[in-house]
Amino acid sequence: MLVHIPEVLSKAEVAEVRRRLTAAEWVDGRATVGHQGAQVKRNRQLPVDSPLGLELGGIILQRLYANPLFMAAALPLRSVPPLFSIYSGGEHYGFHIDGAVRQLPFNQLSLRTDVSSTLFLSEPEEYDGGELEVQDTYGCHEIKLPAGDLILYPSSSLHQVTPVTRGERVCSVFWSQSMVRSDAQRAQLYDLDGTIQQLREKIGESPEVLSLTGHYHNLLRQWADL
Repeated sequence: MLVHIPEVLSKAEVAEVRRRLTAAEWVDGRATVGHQGAQVKRNRQLPVDSPLGLELGGIILQRLYANPLFMAAALPLRSVPPLFSIYSGGEHYGFHIDGAVRQLPFNQLSLRTDVSSTLFLSEPEEYDGGELEVQDTYGCHEIKLPAGDLILYPSSSLHQVTPVTRGERVCSVFWSQSMVRSDAQRAQLYDLDGTIQQLREKIGESPEVLSLTGHYHNLLRQWADL
């Protein structure tokens, strides 16, 4: 399931994030991937323990955890602090599948990566290439969103960032462990939740809406892995 979440950050907020990132010290992006990822990853990113990255990442997660669309699609249990990456001069990240488990920084906890998120911080016209390509059963999807928008996709999917041949592609990426492990089950819950919200807007509260809401929560109760 791919879900586009618009305007996580406003244009003014994106500009401020970009301004602060301009003076940051970037390191080799291969520092945060395993052997397989290191073979195909060529970009730069802020260090995992960067105070600036942790501050900005906290703002992003705060916005998303207050975003009904993100919460409905991801059903997040916990998330890794967002990383910040930059691509230019042909840098890219070839086809790969995200590691199944990631260590949470500053403690001994780990999380299972169910859902991946990319927040775009460059406007599409600022760079050539740099599309996020995600493969699923319906083919290969090319994604290049406005700055401030986010795409959410299964961490189990094969995906890549194509080479950036002009300009700079700045983004933030992170991973979440969902309360519901299965992407197919999350998709069913997401569709059901959307239908309930649409019915509630059309007819208000009713026995039918109440019944569907009960079905939603009973499915979530059955599938939740806490």
